[in-house]
Amino acid sequence: MPDPEHDAPAPEAAAAATAPAPQPTPAEAEVEAAPTASLDDDWQRVSPKHVVVEVVGSVIGSGITVAVLLVVGAWLGFAWATWAAAAVAVIALVAIAFEPRRVRSIGYRRRADDLVFRRGIMFQRQVAVPYGRMQLVDITRGPVSRALGLADLKFVTAAAATAVTLPGLPLDDAERLRDELVALAETRRAGL
Repeated sequence: MPDPEHDAPAPEAAAAATAPAPQPTPAEAEVEAAPTASLDDDWQRVSPKHVVVEVVGSVIGSGITVAVLLVVGAWLGFAWATWAAAAVAVIALVAIAFEPRRVRSIGYRRRADDLVFRRGIMFQRQVAVPYGRMQLVDITRGPVSRALGLADLKFVTAAAATAVTLPGLPLDDAERLRDELVALAETRRAGL
């Protein structure tokens, strides 16, 4: 026969089951609501097509250098020019092999007061450009970039060291970002 004394829930357990759950404090709610993803998730990357732009630029630049060294070596009889041409070609091939990784390292992030730009594999550079300090936001497109539908966005501030070029953006994204940044710069400068 069941014992009603042992089968009934304890008074504390019954009170806890009927009481509302405690509400978290605002600080606890903010911690719970914070995304658990890494900080790299909110970085915007440039278009993967930008690799083609970089490779074409490297091939043209190194090709001209190799050709000049070979011509100098042939006309003037300098053996070192042939060795230098071979060295330039090898270095160019190694650099071209790293282009996809280098392009993947380029990114930007819009924050409340500034735009942060990063690039680099071994030597990483991060620059924060405050919206209120932007004096010029310019779009440039070379022939290869135009053929691929890409553009470079250049931010100029009063300090020459903070001039930043964000390469390899799709043209529509570059124009939209330019317009948004110009509007933000105007509102921030008005507040100064």
